[in-house]
Amino acid sequence: MIEANYLVIGSGIAGLTFSVKIAEKFPNRSVVIVTKANEDESNTKYAQGGVAVVLDAEKDSFNKHIEDTLIAGDGLCDAEVVKMVIEEGPKRLEELMLWGANFDLDASGEFDLGKEGGHSEYRVVHHKDITGYEIERALLKRAHQLPNISILPHHFAIDLVTNHHITNNTSEELSCYGAYVFDQKTDKIFTIRANSTLLASGGIGCVYGHTTNPVIATGDGIAMAYRAKAKIKDMEFVQFHPTALYEAKGESSFLISEAVRGSGAYLRNKSGHRFMLDYDDRAELASRDIVSQSIDNELKKSGESHVYLDCTHLDMDAFKNHFPNIYNKCLEHHIKIDTDWIPVVPASHYLCGGIEVNKKGETSIASLFSCGECSRTGLHGANRLASNSLLEALVYAHNIFKYHSENDYKAVEVDIPDWNDEGTSIPKEHILVQHNLKQMQALMRDYVGIVRSNKRLKRAIKHLDLIHNEVEELYKESKIATSLCELRNMINVSHLIVEQSLQRTENKGGYYNIDNVKD
Repeated sequence: MIEANYLVIGSGIAGLTFSVKIAEKFPNRSVVIVTKANEDESNTKYAQGGVAVVLDAEKDSFNKHIEDTLIAGDGLCDAEVVKMVIEEGPKRLEELMLWGANFDLDASGEFDLGKEGGHSEYRVVHHKDITGYEIERALLKRAHQLPNISILPHHFAIDLVTNHHITNNTSEELSCYGAYVFDQKTDKIFTIRANSTLLASGGIGCVYGHTTNPVIATGDGIAMAYRAKAKIKDMEFVQFHPTALYEAKGESSFLISEAVRGSGAYLRNKSGHRFMLDYDDRAELASRDIVSQSIDNELKKSGESHVYLDCTHLDMDAFKNHFPNIYNKCLEHHIKIDTDWIPVVPASHYLCGGIEVNKKGETSIASLFSCGECSRTGLHGANRLASNSLLEALVYAHNIFKYHSENDYKAVEVDIPDWNDEGTSIPKEHILVQHNLKQMQALMRDYVGIVRSNKRLKRAIKHLDLIHNEVEELYKESKIATSLCELRNMINVSHLIVEQSLQRTENKGGYYNIDNVKD
């Protein structure tokens, strides 16, 4: 058993920002960060665009950014939350820079601000096209300088410890006391007992297979919270990024940033037709949901597997300077973007819903907090505005820190039983995990994708139930393995997406169901 004042599950921008702040404020308190891969592997690392923040009061304003966010969220944003996050933005960005994050400047030494789909002004602070990587680097460097932070890479959180694990627990209030954690190097399972637990475990992209997320994005935090009986909301709002680099094998896909369309690239179908003009006056600069649905429609009409992004008319020197990572990745795939079109396809990118939290980041379970992509704050509504996610993580990590600074927790005085895996054996049937994973991903893509229908959603439930039963049986009789736990988590998340999709009777933002279209 490890004792910690604060247990943080996840090492992206959300988890690290909270950890650094709380460790600086309370040097005598311990922070334990659990992360299932390398410490720098997270969705943060792959965020290309940047942080949307109002810095130019003459050309821009908080009100314009608020308005853009509310329009993207299609009437489902929490207006108070939107106002709070956007007005806090500049202060939180300043802190990142004090910790050593670097952002691009223009020739006059001012921030080189980008503009992305849905934004009315240039307000995206970035570091080339690898902004998230730069933020992750700076935060990890600071975390390593603080002796009261311990980072445990290659440790997988299996389940949260709540009342039902504790014998003789008479408390009426559902509380979290820490988590059971699997050391992937030694195969040992141990308990971390904590006064406060923060879920900052990232997204769910791998549920769909075709995703811009890394392979670790398997919805673990949401599934753990769901099994612990926390409230989960808005899971139907899965944002698909319109332009992921198409690869025939279709695993994690490389993201062709929104900013490439912002700088003037055109979307074309196989015959060269620039089709976005047929769907929306804003053409390529329409919001992500509209661009994704338009591409989906083109592909359904043609039976093709992808469309194209045409950058051949752009200033190549400026492109290479602004998007060096994208330019080189295309070259690796033998695509010369000054003469060739880039094959692209929509891919699962971001979850707007998740674990329901209030403005302080509190979940419906006492002593359990959530932050970043696994949380549902009300900022994004039905569709996230580009580059608002890193901003949300910074603001909510700060709010959770502020709450902990003002509210002292009593030490946890409960006896947590050790993990019991008697009667289980090491699964010889790894093929079962892989088979069920592929089945589930194909099912989610084909039945629960960009455009849905009640018929397909109901069929999805039937198929998911079969996969769920087989996997639960395997889980009960097997010793813990990460791939099996991840699959179990993804099935929980898939069920939530399907069930909450069926509950939604009106199309909003990123959610589109053909049965909700009114004549």
